[in-house]
Parts: sequence; structure tokens; C-alpha cells
Amino acid sequence: MGVCASKLLLRAMIKTNIKLNLESKRQLLLISIALSLFVALFFMAPIAQDQAYHQFSDQDTLFSIPHFWNVISNLPFIFVGFAGLTMLSKGTPKGGLETLRPAYITFFIGLIITGFGSSYYHWNPNNTSLVWDRLPMTISFMAFFTVVLGENISITLAKRAFYPLLAIGIFTVIYWIMTESNGAGDLRPYVLVQFLPVIMIPLILWLYPSPFGGQRYIVLVLAAYVVAKLMEHFDHEIHDLLGGVMSGHPIKHIVAAIGTYFFYVALEKRRLRS
Repeated sequence: MGVCASKLLLRAMIKTNIKLNLESKRQLLLISIALSLFVALFFMAPIAQDQAYHQFSDQDTLFSIPHFWNVISNLPFIFVGFAGLTMLSKGTPKGGLETLRPAYITFFIGLIITGFGSSYYHWNPNNTSLVWDRLPMTISFMAFFTVVLGENISITLAKRAFYPLLAIGIFTVIYWIMTESNGAGDLRPYVLVQFLPVIMIPLILWLYPSPFGGQRYIVLVLAAYVVAKLMEHFDHEIHDLLGGVMSGHPIKHIVAAIGTYFFYVALEKRRLRS
């Protein structure tokens, strides 16, 4: 009996050691990537806001609304935001975790403010109005990143990181507009908080199993984000391709809003694995 117990104990210790080693390697990989990007970005020269960014293809004025399609295409963000808050007002859905409820709520509040803030920006595009586009969008983005951390890696990590991540995201926007006001605009911190999660989230989904089924919804959120960025980049080209009827930027808004809707569906449809 003693020999059998010793063998069982040895096997348990070996399995635990393997798990610990695997966890250490996962953490080391994620930390290394984050630090590498952080160091690489700050070896770059400061990045000022290109004023050509404000020159969107959509110059139509309809119903007395300038840049009509860029303004009105933000409405889906508001709809999804209110739908999410309505769902959460009835309690934490089965596709979410109660401990992450503040992050879920913040995500949907950020969407509502993004809808109004982005409409305000596109009504009169300039650096000052752009703050109200980027600030709420960053808040939602940091809340979503917190959700991925909590659902896949550690609830404790997510709870500890949530408010610091929000603060960092807000700081990057404030830092950018302050440096622009001083004539030395620097978008580097903002670029970091925008694109680091885009790299980290797929890795986290790959390295860490989710407690939920239906992880495809989160993948669809990321896919929509990538497509939206492409629509934004080819704003003028899409405008020409569609004969001036529609441009890339309003399509970007719609695709991004569809991505946020996938997250709403995830909270509604997913279930914890048995």
C-alpha cells in the first residue's frame, strides 16, 4: 500500500510540475511580447496626428447633417450599447461571469458614448473633436480586454487589472491631445493600447482554454475589428469603387458595431462548460 501511495504521489507531483512549467511558459511568452512591443514603440520617434486623417471621403450633407454617412453610421453602437445594458439590468447573463459584471457594463456604456462621441467628431472632424471619438472607444476596448483576461486566464488578474487598464487607456488619449496642443503630438502610447490587445487576445484564446463554449463569438469580434480597420484604411478607394454612393469609413462603423453585437450574443448564448 505504501509503495502504491508513493507512486500516486509521485505522479501527482510530476503532473503538477508539468502544469506549472506550462503556465510559466505561457506567462513568459505573453509578458515577453508585451515588453518587446513596448520597448520597440518607444524607440520610435513621436507620432503626431496626421491632419489628412480628418479628410474623409464622405463629404455629403443630407438633412442638414454634414458628413451624413459618417455621422449616422454610428447609430448601431448606441443600439448595441443599450441592448447590452438592458440585458445586464436583468442580472448577469448565463454567458458571462458575475465577477466580470463591471467590465461588461463598462463595455456597453462605452459603446453608447462612442456612438455619440464619434458622431460629434464626424460632424466636424478635427483633433479636439477626435478626443470624444477615441476616449469612449478606448474605454470599451480596455473593458473587453479585461473580460478576455478574466474569462481565460484569471478572475483575480482581471479584477486587479480592470481599473488600471481603464486609467491607462484614458491617459493615452489625454496624453496625445495634450502633446498635440503643445505642438509635439505623440500617439505612441495610444497606438500601444490599441494594438497590443489585438495581438495578445488571439494568443490568450489559443493558450488558455475558456470556461465557456461558443468561443467563436469572441473570434468573430476580433475578425470584425480587423475588417473594420481595413475599411477605414481604404476609405477613399472604397468610395471610388462604389461610385461615390458609400465610402469605407461608414462601413467601418457598421462592421465594428456588428463585432460588438457578437459580444452581446456571446453573453446571451454561451454556456459554461460542464
